[in-house]
Amino acid sequence: MEQDIYYLVGQNIKKQRKLKGLTQLQLANKSYFSYEFIRKIESKSACRNTFSLDTVDKIAKALDVDVRLLFEPLDE
Repeated sequence: MEQDIYYLVGQNIKKQRKLKGLTQLQLANKSYFSYEFIRKIESKSACRNTFSLDTVDKIAKALDVDVRLLFEPLDE
């Protein structure tokens, strides 16, 4: 089954954030997004059109990771 792209990216953001030892609030501050927005992106029930490629790029920069890493398949 193909994974929803928003779910995939959201879960990869969560994974990378945790690997970096950051809280959602810390990531929000580093990326200049609100805590609520980061929480929504990472939630499994994130609605479609929650975020754009520009948003993903800004979060990748805040995490100091290659943006392509956020599009990798999940190990489930």
